[in-house]
Amino acid sequence: MRAHWIDETPRATRDYVSGRRLDEIECIVADIAGVARGKAMPASKFDHQERFYLPNSIFLQTITGDWADNPNGAFTEPDMILTPDFSTATAAPWTADVTLQVIHDVCDQSGNPVPIAPRNVLKRVVELYRQKGWQPIVAPEMEFFLTARNIDPNQPIMPPMGRTGRRAAAKQAYSMSAVDEYGKVIDDIYDFAEAQGFEIDGILQEGGAGQVEINLNHGDPVHLADQIFFFKRLIREAALRHDCFATFMAKPIEGEPGSAMHIHHSVVGIESGSNIFSDTQGRETPEFLHFIAGMQKHLPAAVALLAPYVNSYRRYVPDFAAPINLEWGRDNRTTGLRVPISGPEARRLENRLAGMDCNPYLGLAASLACGYLGLCEQENPRAECLGDAYMSEDELPYNLGDALDLMDDSAPMREVLGAEFFAVYQAVKRNEYKEFLQVISPWEREHLLLNV
Repeated sequence: MRAHWIDETPRATRDYVSGRRLDEIECIVADIAGVARGKAMPASKFDHQERFYLPNSIFLQTITGDWADNPNGAFTEPDMILTPDFSTATAAPWTADVTLQVIHDVCDQSGNPVPIAPRNVLKRVVELYRQKGWQPIVAPEMEFFLTARNIDPNQPIMPPMGRTGRRAAAKQAYSMSAVDEYGKVIDDIYDFAEAQGFEIDGILQEGGAGQVEINLNHGDPVHLADQIFFFKRLIREAALRHDCFATFMAKPIEGEPGSAMHIHHSVVGIESGSNIFSDTQGRETPEFLHFIAGMQKHLPAAVALLAPYVNSYRRYVPDFAAPINLEWGRDNRTTGLRVPISGPEARRLENRLAGMDCNPYLGLAASLACGYLGLCEQENPRAECLGDAYMSEDELPYNLGDALDLMDDSAPMREVLGAEFFAVYQAVKRNEYKEFLQVISPWEREHLLLNV
């Protein structure tokens, strides 16, 4: 094969396997939903193979396990070629044996990147920045709920039982005692993250019952999307060790706030190494305003990627800490686009619209695409919002069908993200939306059955 591949992996991975017998390798890619697809094999077999194969139909599978028709050709399921990206190799520390996970690059049989693979979509957007001499930088925030086990989908989701014997309480944002209620889960999250070589910038209690936020350090978008992809599994596994679930649904519990994936954006000049949002005197640059304008102009067409399920739009409810608007403001958490307090070198824009249920590769790609278009179009945003932006007029789609229509009508977003990907995403999501519309909810049975 090659000089032993383990030497090409990150330091944390080499440390994890050092002096131990490596048993299994999981060869994985993220599908449209962000679910890990692939195959596991003995490490001895992985040692002697340079590539692996999966059918392209994995990108046509819906979240329910159904299959969308292939809009780009016949449904013949040709094999794609998967090549390991050893820089992503990381431990699976919850397994009984010594197991590594490796994300794979996805190409067709001619060696071209498969344009419908979500990780390739993000790479495409990052490359557009680089062609302009820019390096995009992101810092994601991950919100999620720890919940009691829910084995009957017909039953509401409940907060988890804490160490006091009481269920986790809501409205305890930033409370250290609230985090301590499920401290054993948090301890395992820290331990797993350390074994995997991931650096957590901070963990805090959010406003919902059992709702937690994890902040990651800023960096390269593809690298950060890989980390979120891994983190979702890591957090679920830590929760299961303590008889509870972790969920990244946008709105899992009625009456509680939803879970967002806030994305902080900055852009560095490749030649200068400096943040292009600040000039040499530390002032805001025209590029910073262009980036904001691009967000305001193009985010409506990106919402279907940032809020990809029918449940996502239950988070977009006024007065539930979700800034469902396209206003921008400095240190104003009611705006959908917030400029946090920072020094000139860290000047950035926070997109607060994305839900934690989005595929991290596609969520980052969509948000970066809006900023990229703004930098290219060089328009200015409307005036900064200085008051309560929760009172702003509706500008965003509030259901998946409308969001998909806006996305489909956007020629600029189609060009940036790729026409083939656009077609597949539309096919998968419209299939999911059609399935949902055939489900009769408890609300309908309660209020309509005997009254209309």
